[in-house]
Amino acid sequence: MTGPVSASGTGLGPAPADGARDDVAGLRRVLRDHRPFDALSTAVREDLAAAARIERFGPGAVILDAFTAPSVDVFVVMSGQVELWSDPTRLDQAADEQLGPGRVFGFSAMLMGRSVGPLAKAVKRATVAAIPAEVVEPVFASRSGARFLAEQTAIARRPVTPSLYSLVDDLIPTTPLVVPATDSVADVARLISSSGAPCAVVPLDGGRFGLVTDAQLRQRVLVDGLPGSAPAAEVMDTSVPTVALGASAAEALMLLLDRNAEFLVVTDARGHLRGVITARDFAVSPTAAGASIDEQVRRATTVDELQQRARRVPPMLSDLLAGGLASGKVIAVHSAILDTIVRRAIVLVFDGHPDLSLDAFTWLSLGSNGRREAVPSSDIDSAAAFDDAAFDDAAFDHADFEAGGAEAGIARYRAAFAQVNDVLANAGLLSDGHGASAEQPAFARTNTAWRAAAQEWMAAPAENQGAIMTSLLVDGRPIHGDPGLPAVLEVFADLRRHPGTMRLLTQQLLSTRAKMRSVRELFSRRDTFNIKSHAVLPIVNLARLAALTVGSTVLPTVDRLRAAAGSEMLPEEQAANLIEAFEVLQRLRLRYQLLQLQAGERPTDTLVRDRLSPIDRSMVGQAVREIAAAQRRMDNLAAYLPMGAWAAREPR
Repeated sequence: MTGPVSASGTGLGPAPADGARDDVAGLRRVLRDHRPFDALSTAVREDLAAAARIERFGPGAVILDAFTAPSVDVFVVMSGQVELWSDPTRLDQAADEQLGPGRVFGFSAMLMGRSVGPLAKAVKRATVAAIPAEVVEPVFASRSGARFLAEQTAIARRPVTPSLYSLVDDLIPTTPLVVPATDSVADVARLISSSGAPCAVVPLDGGRFGLVTDAQLRQRVLVDGLPGSAPAAEVMDTSVPTVALGASAAEALMLLLDRNAEFLVVTDARGHLRGVITARDFAVSPTAAGASIDEQVRRATTVDELQQRARRVPPMLSDLLAGGLASGKVIAVHSAILDTIVRRAIVLVFDGHPDLSLDAFTWLSLGSNGRREAVPSSDIDSAAAFDDAAFDDAAFDHADFEAGGAEAGIARYRAAFAQVNDVLANAGLLSDGHGASAEQPAFARTNTAWRAAAQEWMAAPAENQGAIMTSLLVDGRPIHGDPGLPAVLEVFADLRRHPGTMRLLTQQLLSTRAKMRSVRELFSRRDTFNIKSHAVLPIVNLARLAALTVGSTVLPTVDRLRAAAGSEMLPEEQAANLIEAFEVLQRLRLRYQLLQLQAGERPTDTLVRDRLSPIDRSMVGQAVREIAAAQRRMDNLAAYLPMGAWAAREPR
């Protein structure tokens, strides 16, 4: 290494010879007491201290300028203070951070081999140790080093101060219009018209609220013939979601999209009404892109228009990520917008089939979108559950019903579902190539047929792909139709009472292994690594199994791990490690797929070695080791203990 150079000429150079021994001893103490070196063995810390070059710097001296050239060292502050600039466009402004003894910098530029910063200067006098890359790089591949890198990455991406319009408090446009439940709909209509309010809020008992909108008034009065003297209580919607002051705009947006709602009611901590916000109010927020795309999709009037607007989603994800929204929240927004796209595709396709009813079935999202974890490469897995009444003699008066009963009727719907999948495919959203799609007979059944099939799978899981179908359906989430219709979801809530099914399901869910050895080999000898097959899918299966053993019905992987944390199957510490591993994997997955899209490539789960930084390789390796350890533990529990010993008795 060439000694650090000071632009201002105030670098004081290496320590005097008579003080070198004391400096090395001091460095050993600093490494012993500070992360990520404190978790290393004494011998490893000795090697680091012996290889280090210790420099002293005067006030204002430049210690490192990694914007100009990549660093070949990692720097540790031994004494004094060091100022850090992480943004090359803000070098003329105040430092982003000030580091004291024990703090580390320069590792990103060293590990990535790129000029990514930072610029570091001594505040007054500072003593800094520069540890060469060839000695220190293995530290960041260790468990403690990988955890340190993940935390530092999260801190670096966190905004220093809250952005304007980042809270729901900032989005409330005006004082809401409030009316009593006893006011006549005619009076409410006049108040809405004269005030220009988008709706009227009706306070209810128990801190609840109802909403009356212009669209509701038109439907109930002009179409349904409700008299103008009827009370507002007869037209109000009481299902409107509510958020509290202080909630982030991102969380509020996800709630709006997830509930397919037009309005959000905002309250204070005591439940008192403070305002009403709509999708349009997010236009001033950093999360506006998601609200804008979702609103455009909702309003698409043709299939071509829907497909054009759906193709804008991936660039929007890049904007949200670049704007500082956490990757997990970006993925949640993506999943919510996919729901809107699918719903709109269903409506537009069925507009061309007036003989088929949109109310006859419930559409279930399966797989990653069912869990709200869809990334750009995710398939659109689906199933349909039909209301049995849709195919009785009174409701279904068709010749093909007489010829084939409910099966013939469902076949007509499956043909429409195939058109829905074609619409989605031309919008860049592909259905499952393995057949998990509502257009397939196995995934489109009446409610009664689903219940019977589920009971058969639990009684004989080895037959008719019972274990596989069960693992698919337990991720099901209704996004269109009656959410209470799918009886198959209720049947699976009873899984723990079927030990044979649970054991076979355990074997199936643990059969996809996280392969630590494969990670080493692939990253050292080959060019690619499938992050889904070897890392994400194993942890998803672990979480699904752990949730089933405690009777939890939550769907997202992180929520499942939290629900099962502390159980016999999943200790608290292991659950925390798996949650961290999953978030790291999903963050990498999203980031690299968005880079593929920007390069004009189709997003895949195959990571190319040359595109992975050493930091990313280290984090993936650590995640795989955590998952493999959890799989081994669950294997042992399932093999040597009766199910009652590792499955909780009461749902959590």
